[in-house]
Amino acid sequence: MPDEKKPLLIKRYASRRLYNTETSDYVTLEDIAGFIRDGREIQIVDLKSGDDLTRQYLLQIVAEHESRGESVLPVGVLMDLVRSYTTQANSMMPQFLQMSFDALRDGQSKMMEKMTKANPMAQLPGFEALQAQQEAFLKAMTGQGGATGTGWDAMQPGAKPAAKAEAKEEDPGLDAIKKQLAELQAKLSKMDK
Repeated sequence: MPDEKKPLLIKRYASRRLYNTETSDYVTLEDIAGFIRDGREIQIVDLKSGDDLTRQYLLQIVAEHESRGESVLPVGVLMDLVRSYTTQANSMMPQFLQMSFDALRDGQSKMMEKMTKANPMAQLPGFEALQAQQEAFLKAMTGQGGATGTGWDAMQPGAKPAAKAEAKEEDPGLDAIKKQLAELQAKLSKMDK
């Protein structure tokens, strides 16, 4: 299991290929962007010289996303960044940007925490079971759980496997989800009165 606190080390070979030292395979810039989106810290070093190339490759990832129309940085911000390289403001810019992004991340995590605590449905009996069923349903739909049609049986406590002929007409898991949804709606309407 990878150490989440230690940065993932990527080595760049003379051929400019990038090598993931954790999995012992070659990776692309999109793979590296995926690692970062998953919350991993990365470090890219040149194999021969040992130079840290992380900043260069991160800027390249940002430039590729911006050139594909996935614009996050407004033109004014980009111009300010360019200006900061030619003025005395460059000494303050890195700290300002770091503090701004730290505040944004902190605000997002606090908002998500409040949303989960303030969710009135979380107080309903059976909500956790419904959540587990939803996760299993998504895994079955995306093929992550290896479910083939009998995967619904594992999601329903006490459910019996349906015959193959019955499975073609209507999936028993769908009936159970519909029933639970109707029960939750009834409970919510009682709470409103």
